[in-house]
Amino acid sequence: MLGTIIGVVFSGAFALIFGQVTSITGYNVSDIENLVYVGEMTDIKIGELLFAGILIASLGAVMDVGMSIASTLNELKEQNLIRSKIAYKIYVKMKKVDGLHEGQYTLNKNMTIKQIVDVLKKKSKKNPNAVIITFKEGINMRKIASLIEENTNHKKEEVFNLLKDQNYLNELINTYWFLTDDIKNPSIYYSLEGYLFPNTYEFSSKDVDLKEVFKKMLDNMEEKLEPYKTQIASSNYNIHQLLTLASIVELEAARSDDRNGVAGVFYNRLKAGWSLGSDVTTYYAIQIDMNERDLYQNELESYNAYNTRSSQMAGKLPVGPICIPSKESIDAAINPKNHDYFYFVADKNKKTYFSKTGTEHNNIVAKLKKEKLWYEY
Repeated sequence: MLGTIIGVVFSGAFALIFGQVTSITGYNVSDIENLVYVGEMTDIKIGELLFAGILIASLGAVMDVGMSIASTLNELKEQNLIRSKIAYKIYVKMKKVDGLHEGQYTLNKNMTIKQIVDVLKKKSKKNPNAVIITFKEGINMRKIASLIEENTNHKKEEVFNLLKDQNYLNELINTYWFLTDDIKNPSIYYSLEGYLFPNTYEFSSKDVDLKEVFKKMLDNMEEKLEPYKTQIASSNYNIHQLLTLASIVELEAARSDDRNGVAGVFYNRLKAGWSLGSDVTTYYAIQIDMNERDLYQNELESYNAYNTRSSQMAGKLPVGPICIPSKESIDAAINPKNHDYFYFVADKNKKTYFSKTGTEHNNIVAKLKKEKLWYEY
């Protein structure tokens, strides 16, 4: 802030002195006639507009540099690339750094502040062959494989084959603390379902190694799970079960602020020995998307290690996650809301209604249908 004020004051003083010495008044502009007219009709001092313009321009330039350094500082700290914001500020001021460029850079945690600043002072060169893929929260492995096929030189079958490679899975289990032998359960459709964190990722080219794609997403998941490590260790449910529940919450919660409440309903059902009764698990079990069609009665009732509508799944979670959950859904699974509700339903405006009994729940559904607020797929 002090640097910004000093910079603007200096610019203003310089503009004033320079204007007096060179006799520049600001009256030699193309719109001077209109400006003079405006000056006569109002209290605006036309002769001082030039000075004001110089002040505003200098303020913008100073603020742009200041904000560039500040935003860079925050991002470096968030990524744990620097230990101290103060040390970074001192270095930048001592070295009079004023030319940081926006772009994409490769940095690592072993770099010194000097090395980081030296990299950021250079304009990043955009890789013309780079591939950017967005994996949205809530999508499943079938969609992930399709996105990889659409954006790289790999086929979906290659993705599915890699997910079945036992040597590769063992390698991952030995690398990531949150991956366990649970992902090797033969009843699981796709071993890494629910473990790849949703985000936008950049890869070097269409020839990117599939293992590199998964590594980036797993590294991101590890970073997001790290703050919950103590809570996960003390939970009655293991990490595989928590991510499974998080994936259901991701698809069942209509709004972000309902996630913890929805998770609370599922926990209450598990404790009571009820089935979760989640349609999204049935859709996953028969491997079709929710927007394709309604479920048939025999599909709802048939046993499958994923189908929580089956009576044989009472008190049980699905065998594994059914999509990639967001950080909010993971948080909800680890920190569910404590309440007495066993049912919930959302209307077409995404408002969620929680209830304690089946009768109360059915009354809410009937009311929503009567008021034409019932959500139809």
